[in-house]
Amino acid sequence: MKNIKFILLILLSFSTIFSCIDEDNDELTGTKVEGGLLNIKSKAISYVVGDNKTYAASGNIYQGKVQTKMVEVYKKFTNSVTGDESNEVLFATLPITNTTISETVDFSQDFTYADLISGLTVGGAPMSASDTDLNIGDYWTLRYVATTADGNVRPNTVTTKVLVGTRFAGTYKVIASDYWRIGVQSGIANWVGEERIIESVDATTYRHLGVGPFDPDEITGAFNEPIEEAHVYFSLATDDTIDYENVGNTTWLGQPYMTCVNNPTQFTNVPCGATTNYVVKDDVDGKDLIYMTYGYLTPGSGPREFYEVLEKVVE
Repeated sequence: MKNIKFILLILLSFSTIFSCIDEDNDELTGTKVEGGLLNIKSKAISYVVGDNKTYAASGNIYQGKVQTKMVEVYKKFTNSVTGDESNEVLFATLPITNTTISETVDFSQDFTYADLISGLTVGGAPMSASDTDLNIGDYWTLRYVATTADGNVRPNTVTTKVLVGTRFAGTYKVIASDYWRIGVQSGIANWVGEERIIESVDATTYRHLGVGPFDPDEITGAFNEPIEEAHVYFSLATDDTIDYENVGNTTWLGQPYMTCVNNPTQFTNVPCGATTNYVVKDDVDGKDLIYMTYGYLTPGSGPREFYEVLEKVVE
């Protein structure tokens, strides 16, 4: 009797072990045994107005017991201002030729602005052929559908958002700086190493958050000025020079603003002319540079002169 109980105990132990192994295998493979599971690597792509670049949406596939044979990409546009959406159309069909089990297979789809707008209509009209008609914040959604070897069609929940922005928007590190107050260099002339934010206002206008060494929070605390007074607006000309005059600047920190164009004689201690107020594009590493000279003129007191060089932070 004891032997029978012992044998039953051994059999029960083996059954438990094999059951655990099967459960571990199920957890390991997960939904991959069903096929069609995609890993989307480019979940967000920044589309830069006027760059005329070719972009790419990419991902990969793990080929499990049921292999993925094809990936279809669908596209749709959303206007961020009106909320209007376009029709959704097939963007690309990507055949997957490597169906080896346990292989991870990459896929990618290149596209330009012309590719993005082809076949899409918003409010019954085709999208504009010029990307300057886009709004900052508009976006396309790329949706992925996999077809497996057994004929099943599997939509994927993860998408790619192609978001409209402008090239020089982003986070910047200060790499050179200077601040002169009424002809005397300020004790806070050097804010090298700090970060500043450049925001897109529209397709051609930017907003620099902060003035000189002061970020917006510091300015509102120290000067008790409205937050808008702590911003410097600028646009870029076709020759990559900076224009402060035609973008709505009236005052900085509650005082009349001054620039190298309107007040060249007031900038006696920081650069003006050809050595400042321009951008340098870095098409290799993306570390664009912005050279800026600006200031404000306090009536009865004198000028405040600011100079800084900003380098874009690349994630």
